[in-house]
Amino acid sequence: MSENDTPARTSHRDIHSKSAQAVSHSASAVRPYELHDEPSWLRCRVLAFLDTCYYDDVWQERPADPSIQLVAAVPANNGEGGDEIVGILDVEVDGELATIDTIAVHPDHRREGIADALLEVGLRRLPTNVSLLDAWTREDEPAHAWYRANGFSESDHYLHVYKGWRESADGWTAPPPLGCPVMAFCHADLADEAEARARFARVYVCRRFSRPVVPAAPTLQG
Repeated sequence: MSENDTPARTSHRDIHSKSAQAVSHSASAVRPYELHDEPSWLRCRVLAFLDTCYYDDVWQERPADPSIQLVAAVPANNGEGGDEIVGILDVEVDGELATIDTIAVHPDHRREGIADALLEVGLRRLPTNVSLLDAWTREDEPAHAWYRANGFSESDHYLHVYKGWRESADGWTAPPPLGCPVMAFCHADLADEAEARARFARVYVCRRFSRPVVPAAPTLQG
């Protein structure tokens, strides 16, 4: 999934080769995110993460900052028209590096090729100067397999460590007038994994996946 604490939370060029701004794949259509998508976007994100290491990464508002914001949508089955969001891709661009902040698929629409379709469109929408696309994710093996199948290679690693409210506060401090943290989320070096797992119940290896971005071939003018 995809911040180093997101699932990418697993990350442009204009769409010229597909009709309008949407690309159809299976029963869904990939298109840019629109403001009226927010309620359905938030539901999709929550449901997509429930059975992953990011199960408690819940948002109540959709952030406005990702450079590329794509969704996969199907007609809503609510008698009122409109779309239901069943897939999400957010990508942040910083110079020559693009990072998948979030890629997620509604659990009722998995294995329909939605993540592949989102990635396909996202790659075409990257600025031409981008040379590398990466993502940071945790220990969900289906996500790892998807990245590898799409040409990403695994590299850097570090730890995500959670202190739960039942776990000892020994060694924890906070600036006055605060007391010791009841719960906490921290980063740690991979070398300290054994020590972290011995003390805390919730420890994840966060890993980077990356792939080169190959510029689109120029269109020959006849």
